Amino acid sequence: MARVLVVDDDPAIREVLGAYLQQEGYEVLEAADGLEALEKIPQTSLVVLDLMLPRLSGWEVAHETRRDHPELPILMLTAKGEEEERIRGLDLGADDYVVKPFSPREVVARVRALLRRSGLRAELVFAELVIRPREREALFAGELLALSKLEFDLLLTLAQHPGLVWSRARLLERVWGSDFPGVDRVVDVHIAGLRKKLGEEGENPRFIETVRGVGYRFREL
Repeated sequence: MARVLVVDDDPAIREVLGAYLQQEGYEVLEAADGLEALEKIPQTSLVVLDLMLPRLSGWEVAHETRRDHPELPILMLTAKGEEEERIRGLDLGADDYVVKPFSPREVVARVRALLRRSGLRAELVFAELVIRPREREALFAGELLALSKLEFDLLLTLAQHPGLVWSRARLLERVWGSDFPGVDRVVDVHIAGLRKKLGEEGENPRFIETVRGVGYRFREL
């Protein structure tokens, strides 16, 4: 049985989400602040994490969790709907997000999807393109793609969040690291390499779309 940790300083939210998750057959743990969350995280299969927490913020909890438990799925709760806030959470290691106010049924559906994706056979499938995060490999039309580490990380980052626009600066931080002294052009070079290996060198790429003046996004197929 999967064990879900719900971290929120609002007892009403913990109660409602806990009830819905238990109805779906999950075991539920609760934490009212960041320090309590860190104590319980080693016992869990997935974390539902609010960002605005006492004692230790959700940002800090996400950072510590990703460092010590890199495979643990994190579903982030935030009251801010701006794309920049969502991307910041994803940069810190969150796997998905829900903006408050939210439907408890939507949260349960996202928990279910994250747990399914985090399984031993987890795959991301987009028509002929199959990405296997655990094996760090990608196949196109049944053929294994010869991707460099950076190319694979770039493809995975985009494909894990279809429809989300990533600026070149954010991709540099996420894939190359925040200390990378590079320029935006290096992202364009690697995107071009990925497109070539995916056989999409024309003006209308099927998978990775250019958002003019901003960056890139993976198409929602």
